This record gives sequence, structure tokens and C-alpha cells, in this order.
Amino acid sequence: MFSNKILLITGGTGSFGNAVLDRFLNTDIKEIRIFSRDEKKQDDMRKKFKNNKIKFIIGDIRNFDSIDFAMRNVDYVFHAAALKQVPSCEFNPIEAVRTNILGAENVLNAAINNNVKKVIALSTDKAVYPINAMGISKCMMEKLVTAKAREVGKGNTIFCCTRYGNVMASRGSVIPFFIDNIKQDKDLTLTDPNMTRFLMSLDEAVDLVLYAFENGEQGDILVKKAPASTVYDLAIALKQIFNSRVSLRVIGIRHGEKLHETLIGKEEMLKAQEKEDYFKISADCRDLNYDKNMRVDNIIDISKVKEYTSENTMRLNVEQIKQILLKIDYIKQQIKG
Repeated sequence: MFSNKILLITGGTGSFGNAVLDRFLNTDIKEIRIFSRDEKKQDDMRKKFKNNKIKFIIGDIRNFDSIDFAMRNVDYVFHAAALKQVPSCEFNPIEAVRTNILGAENVLNAAINNNVKKVIALSTDKAVYPINAMGISKCMMEKLVTAKAREVGKGNTIFCCTRYGNVMASRGSVIPFFIDNIKQDKDLTLTDPNMTRFLMSLDEAVDLVLYAFENGEQGDILVKKAPASTVYDLAIALKQIFNSRVSLRVIGIRHGEKLHETLIGKEEMLKAQEKEDYFKISADCRDLNYDKNMRVDNIIDISKVKEYTSENTMRLNVEQIKQILLKIDYIKQQIKG
């Protein structure tokens, strides 16, 4: 897939970047560039992987010259750099704008400037019907990708997005938080027991990006079908796995949180192509001459279309959640530790 090619991962020191290295470092890929502003995490990765195929670049997507230089001779880009924590973006919204929107624009423009073949930008369910600063900024990132794809057209750098929900046991997510509390014999704090979230493993997140890499066309948004659970059932599953008797305490929804998340909105479902495990949402490449582009022979009643949410997707029970959790390396390590 990446034979003798150079791949750059922005925000590459995160959970996603580590998973990509695990997946491809021992293949015939020529080079993987890890681009981030965290020298400590880069040093940790350097010591962990000890592989000459990895090139570490200190930089910041907020600075165009920084990312433009890092992208020289690069074939493909996985754009994962972002501010991802909902509460921190709520309290620092301009920082979300600078990284998730303006930084993303720098990545896209640098890719064009360096004739990169394909860019996959990682987005989130919070970008659909967004109510928080993080979701709004990622929604705008998606709009930038679509606009840039429309602008460059066919035969040039291809821009696609992937969109997925919570990645289980990723850094800063609820599962490590719950496990830390369990090990310290502290209460598990739930925002709302009925809150639902999509559940996806880190390997599945990588699979989605690779699916987009292989199948995505100019401006596409690719979505992987995913099950969901309530945060209550997730907490119970973890308690049972670790044989814990800690209490559950409801603290209420935090700044910017939704009760349920949406991976595909009604308007997008009108044009989404459904595959076995994925949805493909093609970009609207019409220009502003709507009279010329209007078609009345295939208008669908949007009131009959349902969005794809964590409330109406397949709901996992406690036993099913446990089966999934017990397959995750992080959970296995925590059980042993």
C-alpha cells in the first residue's frame, strides 16, 4: 500500500500515530514522518520504536512554514493534529480555531504546495450538528477540506475526511479515567447514565483511515459503522472486569456535551452511499448556479430520513461491552498491572 512511499502524520505522537507505526513500520514503507510540537513524546517514541524509518520533526501546524517544510517530498498525509478535549476547547475557543481550523488550512495548502498525492483529515462525530467549540472547529475543518477539494478538482491532491466517535482507551478518554479511579478506589463520576457514545477501537480507527486512503475520492467523508453504549453500562462493564465495588456518582453534563452523538446528519444521509461496514458521503461539487444544477426528478423527502446517531445505532449491553474491552491491549495491560 505504501511501498517505497513517504507518509507524514501530523499530531503523530498521539494514540493514532502510535497505532499507525505499529501497523506499518515493519512493511516496505520508505519513511514515516512524525510531526508534532511535543519533544518529550517524540523522544519517548524514538526510544520505544528504535527504527530508522521514522523521522521526527518538531513543528506546529499553526505555522505554515513549519508544516510546509516538513511536507517536502511527502507522498501521503494523515492529518491527526487537533485540540480534542471538549471542555478545554469550550474555555479556550480561539485556540480551537487556531489549531483545528487555521492549522488545518495550513496543512491543506502545504499539501498542494508540495504536490502531495492524498491527504486524509481525521474528524469527529462532534462535527455533526455541533454545539461545542471543538465540534464547531472540526466541522469547519471538514468544510475547508470540501472547499479545497472543490477548488483543486480532479487530477490534483486528493482531500478526504474520516469521521468517527470515541476511540476506546485513547489518551484523555473516559476509559483510562474510569480505570484510574477504580485502581484508586474512587467513585466513578457519570455525567448522565443515559448518555450514549459510539465505541471504536484504535485499530478500527486506523482501518477507517486506510479505507479512506484506498477508496476515498475528492472531497469524500468516510464513516465507519459503529456500535454504542450508555456511559452507565460502560462503567458497570469496567467495574466487573476489575472486580471493583466503587460507587457510581452522577455529576451532570459538562460544558458543551451532548446526550447523544451523531455520525451522519439527515442532510448527509440523503446522499450517503452505504457499504457493508462504511458510509461514503460524496462532496457537493455543484457551483452557485443552482438553477442550472437543479434536478427535480430525484428529490427525497428529508422528513423521512433518519440521522445516524449513538442512540439509534446498535446498542451494546454490559456483556458485549466487556467482550470488546477485553480485546484492547490497554485493558489487558491494566489487568496485568
